[in-house]
Amino acid sequence: MAMNLRLDPELEVTLRAASERDGQSQQEIIRRALGAYLAVAVPTPTSDDPYAELIAAGIIKPPRRPYATPRFRLTLPEGVSTADLLDRDDRL
Repeated sequence: MAMNLRLDPELEVTLRAASERDGQSQQEIIRRALGAYLAVAVPTPTSDDPYAELIAAGIIKPPRRPYATPRFRLTLPEGVSTADLLDRDDRL
């Protein structure tokens, strides 16, 4: 299941720092935390890189560079939301 998650600024900074420090994706950290909170076993990847098999098979390309903090953030014009930017037919 895919979902959007809005974090307060302190959690955002802490999550990014943990991701950089541990070398794990932010999604993986959130999955493990949610699994621990719900007392559900979350399978751990068999290798350090959960995408290694997909990269080796040529299905996806490896990242060109590691995560980097953006130099600046874009601000959307008044009345425009991120949903307006998506090219999707299934929006309500």
